[in-house]
Parts: sequence; C-alpha cells; structure tokens
Amino acid sequence: MARSVVTISASYGASGSQIGRELARRLGARFFDRAIPAEVARRLAVPLERALAHDEAAPSGIARVLHSCGSFMPWPGQPPSPSEIGERAFRAETERVIHEAAGAGAAVLLGRAAALVLGDAPGTLHVRLDGPQARRVEQAMRAEGIDRKTARHRLRESDRARDAYVRHAYGADPHDHQLYHLVVDSTALDPATCVDLLTLAAFARSEPPAHG
Repeated sequence: MARSVVTISASYGASGSQIGRELARRLGARFFDRAIPAEVARRLAVPLERALAHDEAAPSGIARVLHSCGSFMPWPGQPPSPSEIGERAFRAETERVIHEAAGAGAAVLLGRAAALVLGDAPGTLHVRLDGPQARRVEQAMRAEGIDRKTARHRLRESDRARDAYVRHAYGADPHDHQLYHLVVDSTALDPATCVDLLTLAAFARSEPPAHG
C-alpha cells in the first residue's frame, strides 16, 4: 500500500486531536501535533515553552500575530525587528519539520497550516474538521470536562489565534473549502465515522493513478 499523508485543519471543539490520533493508528502512520513544536524547539535549541509561544494555538497568539503584522513589511532599508526575525525562524523551521515528516512515510499532521505548507504534494489528503459553534462548545465541554462559559471563551480565543496565524503567515483563510479535499462536520458525525471517512479518502489519495 502506498504511504498516506493526511493534513487536518480543525477548529476548536471539532475533535481534531481525537480523530487525528485514531486516524494515524488506523493508517499505521505517525501522528504529529505537539511533536511539531517539540522538534522545532530541539532544532533551534530553545526551551519548548518558547516554541509553544510561537505555535498557532498559543493563548497569546492573537496579540503576537497582530503585533508582528504591524512590522511585517518594513520600510526600504529598514531591517526587520528582532521579534519578526524570531517569528520567521520559528515558522521556517516548522515548515521544514512538516516537509520532512511528510517525506519520511505515512503521517497525519494536525494544524500548523500543513495543507498550505505541503500544497499539491502527491498522495496527500487535506482535511478540514469544523461544525457550528454551539455544537463545538458542547463537544468541548464533554471532552475537557469544562463549563459552557469556559468552553465558549476557549473557542473564541483558539479560533481567533489559529485564523490569525494562517492569515498572517500565508495570506489565506483557513475556512476556505478550496484548500481541502474533504470538509467534515465532526459535530454531526461521531469520531469513529469521521475516522472511517478519512481512512477511505486517505487510501484513495494514496493510490497511484490507474493505467488504462
């Protein structure tokens, strides 16, 4: 069987981690989520906490990204700020980790705008997991054992941070369905059914073209 590489973009409360981890097990693939910033930290020889601060889901991500947007295009002859250099270095290393993970064998990559990083790489399936906010809040409450107010706050902050990361870093809208081969409402389907769908799609994408 040809190797399968799947990227998953998941909004908060869409069960991205649960579905991605089970999909990786089903495909016999490695699952990359927190392993990505951990590897970036190792390569850049910085504490994991610093790599996580630059990660797409960082709680401080909104303020950080909006701040860097103001200095993203310096005046001619003006060097980029130290914060912008740091931002670019972390993003570049994250992209290298994603490319290497995809090239090393079967892999399921959650977040980090991996669909945009890998683009039209052969045999790669790009997936978006989403759903209505109210149902995502309900799923988050059950999965994390939190109350409704906390779930709503986390949804608002997480979605804004991830959206800002993708828009700022790649000039794209993570809600654009054209970025993905498959868009699934993972609040309307149970995780097992989602994994079944993604497994079939991954096999279909990983198969070589038929020869007539």
